[in-house]
Amino acid sequence: MDTPETNNEGNKSVVIYSTPVCHFCHAAKEFFAENGVEYTEHDVAADTEKRAEMIDMTGQMGVPVIKIGDDVIIGFDEPKVTELLGL
Repeated sequence: MDTPETNNEGNKSVVIYSTPVCHFCHAAKEFFAENGVEYTEHDVAADTEKRAEMIDMTGQMGVPVIKIGDDVIIGFDEPKVTELLGL
């Protein structure tokens, strides 16, 4: 049975909180695309509920915030993302 922390392939679920003008958000999404990583994106510039969720989770407003399973990364830390995804 799937848990909220895993997707249907048994891998950790990936969520990115981003804004349309954020360079590092674009870099993270390009990284996911290049590595075949499925993710859910929340545009915190347009979605106030998701923005509040992100601030509650991190205590700040900087993007991107990337959640992989239960791990939260503030900013695009490619080595850490790679490690958490097992790439």
